[in-house]
Amino acid sequence: MSRFLFTFIILFLIWLGFTTSLATSELITGAVISLIITSFVYKTFTDYGMKFFSPMRVAYIIQYLIVFLIALIKANLDVARRVVDPKLPINPGIVKYDTKLKSRTAKVILANSITLTPGTLTVDIIDDALYIHWIDVTSKDPDVIYREIGESFEKILRKIFQ
Repeated sequence: MSRFLFTFIILFLIWLGFTTSLATSELITGAVISLIITSFVYKTFTDYGMKFFSPMRVAYIIQYLIVFLIALIKANLDVARRVVDPKLPINPGIVKYDTKLKSRTAKVILANSITLTPGTLTVDIIDDALYIHWIDVTSKDPDVIYREIGESFEKILRKIFQ
């Protein structure tokens, strides 16, 4: 029952995110569609249940969203600067990012977060390594790559998915 409810809540939140409407008809339609989809997929959708929404995890999720939004704004500004001023250096390449995350879900969220920030694109995930296309490879040093690309995301994801 816990996994069913968890899946329903996630799908309904996704519905709300896409519709951006709180009209009664939209809410009812979203609830019905989420309920139908949940009844088919909840056993395979997740291993998490309602315990995932503990107060501390919710606080870390909110913190993650804030850190992600800040990184998103910074990356957008950086790429915009490079477009406007073509004299700024770019040194594109693929780097290996070694993650300490163990949860597959956490790795996928990390990879998607990196991809959603302009200037980086996760190309592949193999075991504990993410291969990332980076618009301006500043170093081949794994510590620098870790720090500059995803350390801020990973610190919080470890707390969420511990």
